[in-house]
Amino acid sequence: MEKDIKIALECGFSHVGALDPKTLKVRQEVRDMCAVNTCHKYNSNWACPPACGELEDCDKQLKKYSKGLILQTTKELEDSMDFEGIQELGIEHAENIKKAVEAFSEKYPNLLMLGTGGCNVCKECTYPDNPCRFPKKRISSMEAYGLVVNDVCKANDIPYYYGKDTLTYIGCILFE
Repeated sequence: MEKDIKIALECGFSHVGALDPKTLKVRQEVRDMCAVNTCHKYNSNWACPPACGELEDCDKQLKKYSKGLILQTTKELEDSMDFEGIQELGIEHAENIKKAVEAFSEKYPNLLMLGTGGCNVCKECTYPDNPCRFPKKRISSMEAYGLVVNDVCKANDIPYYYGKDTLTYIGCILFE
């Protein structure tokens, strides 16, 4: 696992820790929050609900994995209203996620990457008219799978909060 952590850090993440997939608990209330559609991604792409699958299917998929990593990209912001810094961090985290998928794909061909927010592999998603163009690159969010990110971090002894005026984007990668 130490080699995998090193590889993930080389992908640009600020913090990386071991994740025990047995600690992953899907929750209907998280999926219900997706349906409120605050992010405007619900029912609009293959990586988000309902297209990413029923919650029971997500749970079954998560249970196939035996190990994983929590991946965090943290940045100090000017203040809590530093929207430019927040956007830059989101872009940086998405790039780190893409690098990690590439770095681990050969070693773990059946990996599952869960990121932050909706998938951004394609400029425009083919949903619902055509199949996903890149199903192996598609990245759902942890929330789309019904996971409470803070709970996942706590259960794996990984900090969720790094201090005043910081923001952390969190994803995870699971391996068989």
